Amino acid sequence: MQLIADFLLAAGALSAGIYCLVLSRRLASFARLESGMGGAIAVLSVQVDEMTRALERARGTASDSASALEGRTRRAEEVAERLDLILATMHDLPEPGPVRRRLRRQPRQRSEEEVEA
Repeated sequence: MQLIADFLLAAGALSAGIYCLVLSRRLASFARLESGMGGAIAVLSVQVDEMTRALERARGTASDSASALEGRTRRAEEVAERLDLILATMHDLPEPGPVRRRLRRQPRQRSEEEVEA
């Protein structure tokens, strides 16, 4: 009985060793940067970094655009208030009367016959 137990224990140890060897090879191929999942993970990591930088640049640009737009909106509101005030003062002016124009006399152009005479 002792011999069978030793045989089973040796078989279990041998199978565990083979299993560990297979796992170590799979992990090594998984971790290689040139190919396999390691390469895919490295590429995705670089892409995530690039997208993060692009997002930060976009946030900065959007912030600048928002502040510029806010300034222009404020300026437009001030101009609109001034225009409202100008229009309100225009209503207080009296209606203009008919406009009289003075006619100027322009010298008559002489024809060639009159010039020769």
